[in-house]
Amino acid sequence: MRFKKNQVGKKASFGLKFFTIFGFLFLHIPIFFIFLYAFTTEEKSYQFPPPGYTMKWFAVAFERNDIWKAIQLSAEVAAISTLVALILGTLAAAAVHKAKFFGKEIISFAVILPIALPGIITGISLRSAFSLFEIPFSFYTIVIAHATFCIVTVYNNVLARFRRSSASQVEASMDLGANSLLTFRHIILPNIATALLAGGMLAFALSFDEVIVTTFAAGQQTTLPIWMLTELIRPRQRPVTNVVAVFIVLLTFIPIIGAYYLTKGTDDVMGGGK
Repeated sequence: MRFKKNQVGKKASFGLKFFTIFGFLFLHIPIFFIFLYAFTTEEKSYQFPPPGYTMKWFAVAFERNDIWKAIQLSAEVAAISTLVALILGTLAAAAVHKAKFFGKEIISFAVILPIALPGIITGISLRSAFSLFEIPFSFYTIVIAHATFCIVTVYNNVLARFRRSSASQVEASMDLGANSLLTFRHIILPNIATALLAGGMLAFALSFDEVIVTTFAAGQQTTLPIWMLTELIRPRQRPVTNVVAVFIVLLTFIPIIGAYYLTKGTDDVMGGGK
């Protein structure tokens, strides 16, 4: 015990502190510049420091209908993709956790494969499948494409929660006469509720700002990330694009942080009970 206490109380070396700070700045300085140049008065080029600051680009972005249409499309796709992922991801996690068969780990790996593969591979494969079955590109093809990786997010969260949950509660509920529906409602669902919420929030965030897979499945539809990608080639639109980027950062930051604290809090509670 004395050795462990000494190890925990030992201060980090200068080198470790330096590279930690360097890594933090390396990750977050580009995001800082997005926020900074959303307020610049300069239209065409980036200067540091900016020649002046203004809020007019927020007003310009607010008044553009094409931005609002792209936001609406992205939000609708993300919402439906998340709903599909919650249903299919939960069912897949329950099946893999409950069943015992040869090749179970292979099946589990196959479920998470869409998010493990590069997005361009997933996008090309989906586009080929849509063309093979003569499915026209539309809102629903984007939903299908996004659901492929959103399912993985929910699946991983729910499966991890199933593995940490005690099967004795379900057995006790069944022994006391509760049917499958009551057992699910009063035992299983409360145990996996935070995992569902965390997985759903992450799935929504991933879907809302996904661009690579969307490019292959969207057709003529323009989601918000695709709109940003096309606007980047227009120098006069850079401040407006930065404003929209700020909006995406803030919108995706909230569910990601929420999912982190939901899973962290549950892990602490479960860990403390051991």
